[in-house]
Amino acid sequence: MDSGNTALGSTDHQSETIYLKDYTAPNVEVEQVDLTFQIFDDHTQVLSTLQLKKVGAGPLHLDGSHMVLVSVAIDGKELSASDYELSDEALTIKNWPDACVLSTVVRIKPQENKSLEGLYLAGEGTFADGEAMLVTQCEPEGFRRITYYPDRPDVLSSFTTRIEADQKLPTLLSNGDLIESGKLDDNRHFATWRDPFKKPAYLFAAVAANLSLLKDEYITSENRKVSLELYAVARDIEQCHVAMQALKDSMKWDEDNYGRAYDLSTYMIVATSTFNMGAMENKGLNIFNTACVLSTPRLATDARNLAVKSVIAHEYFHNWTGNRITCRDWFQLCLKEGLTVFRDQSFTADITSEAAQRIDDVQQLKARQFPEDAGPLAHPPRPDHFVEINNFYTATVYEKGAEIARMIKGFLGAEDYRAGTDEYFARFDGQAVTVEDFLDALSDGSGVDVRHFMDWYTQPGTPVVTASWEQSGVSIQLKLSQKTRQVSGFEAPVALPIPVSTAVFSRSGELLTEQVLMLTKDSDTFELGGFDMGADQPVVSLLRGFSAPVYLEQEQSADQWLSDTALLMSCETDGFNQWYAASQLIDKFLLGAYFSESHAKPALEAYLASVAQVLPKLKDTDPALMDNLLAFPSENQLASRISEDYDPAKLGDVIEAAKLELARAVKSELEAIVSSRPNEYADTPHAVGARALTNTALALLAKLEQKEQGDHKALKLAEQQYDSATCMTEQIGALKALVWYGSSDQAAPKLEHFFSEFSEHSLVIDSWFAVQASAPEAGVDTLKSLSAHESFTWFNPNRARSVASSVAARPKLLWSEEGADFLLDAVKLLDSENPILASRMVQAFARWYTLAEPLKSMIKGKLEAAQNGFKSKAVRENVQNMISKN
Repeated sequence: MDSGNTALGSTDHQSETIYLKDYTAPNVEVEQVDLTFQIFDDHTQVLSTLQLKKVGAGPLHLDGSHMVLVSVAIDGKELSASDYELSDEALTIKNWPDACVLSTVVRIKPQENKSLEGLYLAGEGTFADGEAMLVTQCEPEGFRRITYYPDRPDVLSSFTTRIEADQKLPTLLSNGDLIESGKLDDNRHFATWRDPFKKPAYLFAAVAANLSLLKDEYITSENRKVSLELYAVARDIEQCHVAMQALKDSMKWDEDNYGRAYDLSTYMIVATSTFNMGAMENKGLNIFNTACVLSTPRLATDARNLAVKSVIAHEYFHNWTGNRITCRDWFQLCLKEGLTVFRDQSFTADITSEAAQRIDDVQQLKARQFPEDAGPLAHPPRPDHFVEINNFYTATVYEKGAEIARMIKGFLGAEDYRAGTDEYFARFDGQAVTVEDFLDALSDGSGVDVRHFMDWYTQPGTPVVTASWEQSGVSIQLKLSQKTRQVSGFEAPVALPIPVSTAVFSRSGELLTEQVLMLTKDSDTFELGGFDMGADQPVVSLLRGFSAPVYLEQEQSADQWLSDTALLMSCETDGFNQWYAASQLIDKFLLGAYFSESHAKPALEAYLASVAQVLPKLKDTDPALMDNLLAFPSENQLASRISEDYDPAKLGDVIEAAKLELARAVKSELEAIVSSRPNEYADTPHAVGARALTNTALALLAKLEQKEQGDHKALKLAEQQYDSATCMTEQIGALKALVWYGSSDQAAPKLEHFFSEFSEHSLVIDSWFAVQASAPEAGVDTLKSLSAHESFTWFNPNRARSVASSVAARPKLLWSEEGADFLLDAVKLLDSENPILASRMVQAFARWYTLAEPLKSMIKGKLEAAQNGFKSKAVRENVQNMISKN
């Protein structure tokens, strides 16, 4: 049992389940923390001095694990073993004064810590060459692996940190501002950092390394000069300029849009290749996965370049939504993460194609969160119980949490939303709060009550909104209704406030009216009028901009739906809904063809006709949007719509056949797109969109060529693009076409060249592994060969995901006996060393119960056979929850 969870509430010793309803406030305040890290080659000694104040009854409970207690003292008097209780998970002192200074000395071994939590050794190589470094990861419960402490988010304190190490580790960093540094005996040195802002332990950070520095500065809106410092190994430092500019852009954006200026004199980012997450927002010292901070045109794709900008913004925005105001308990995780994801999505939309960004946001939501809501791991954005908190770093908490914040802003309007967030920051600065506190502040600050949005935070499941309408004189009567499935273990669902952004178009494509309708009941009828509809029945466009995270069903005749949807794909002025119309046509065909329904073929024909109509114009005016109009939903996304007897092979064949139909229908346009590829690189929204469209066109042509055994024109174009590429996006797009659709004779020389060219760049080699592992015909033999490669390791999260994620993304392979065994073996291997990564990998099996026999029984048997062998709580909880779904 993880005793740290007890601080969040009571613990059921049978299930180890923690409940929000049992939350109790801490009985101790930590007024000041003074830490000293004495780092040596084989261990680190941590000296901790805590100024404590008793604020409630009960013993002093300090979380701690994976360490050796050297000494413990209160007010300078060392305690004997009879004065405290020591377990594998905690240090408990029954008798302690109302106010005291607690001093502990512990010994830890970060060089042996493979969990990537607490203080651990990251990277490979040596300290001397800068490849190895000591870094921390303390969210959610990693600080207890560093020293004994009340490791919970509602205990906030000021930290002063001194780090001592050999001078072979010249980079010594911690939270806040540097107040002192100098040399010590025996070729050692020290640095002392002071963070004046109170924070919970999960935001603590420390780094001891040999890193290079990229430095800049920023003058805040309050005229404060901030030193911006970005640390990476010497080889990578020149890849950090994009991240530095993104940081400055983020700081300006937050000032302009939320009135939030940075508060310390230094802002630091450290890049490490060994990190489970994308990045961590520790106060003033962010730790980043290199995948989210390194970017140059030659070494990073456009997708990773944009992700760098987005993640840099996300972690910076946490300074206020997460750090200055933090979570009272881990049940409130969506408060900081959902709100901050919405903020970073808004920032990213401002620096790229707004329509393409919104499409990408929703595609991620539908690919990751909708299946989560539809499966046995369904939970609300603000859960009411958990066993292992690491299992709630989910798409529901992050992406659905962001959608709720977006709905609230849309409901309030920009001006009232800003007034509400201003009140939130003013009221709760320096505090640990709840979702209810957030909604109270928004309501009071804006003067508009948004507390009814609380049901979105506490109710699991994706609502289905059904729409029907009829023309009545000069108006339209629009009926909307909603229904959410009952999720086992939760109360019956209630009607949610659902904003439905609506527009009406004439048959000639003219926009007649647009407004946001609020559906707050099980069903309601709205009148749309005030415009001249003419003789023809107008077209209604619903859920524009994806104004709510719901499924939409329209009660129309098949012919009317088809006509309206095709028209919207051609004339919608909202880029998102233009794409949404296309995706609806594709979905209608793919699912219809899978179930052998008669409407399937007309939906595909309407889609292809609309593509042919808009492609000539959009490929030049908005290539990013056009690229999205050619994109098909992921197989996993479609599979989440199939509740039983799911046949992965059949669905995969339907998708592939449709892609071939698309390639045939617009082949000449696709060839023109590939042939007109620009010969110069630019980092603009238009250029990024054009490169994405070119790669999509090349892949479709190569797929068609492979199927029809053509003249290899597309593969020759791929070879030319590879050889003359102006950036990694073009090179990896060409390589993928060759590996996926060419012969081994065509692919092998390029794979060999790519590996040789980029062997010193770990993130690029991750892509080399991923391209091969994700090839449509790559079987388990290929995966085993890749995982046996001398450059592969399961213990680097980026490298592990480059192969494992390809299995999860290819259902036909995942749900095969060999594919399931491969992924389960990887989970077993990681379970004891990196349970966080293992737990996320095993979630790929969540929807096993929808499979057709005999696959269903086969997968269930494998999960049942494996579950008792898992050591970590995180993996066991996920597997047990999945198996319980019958």
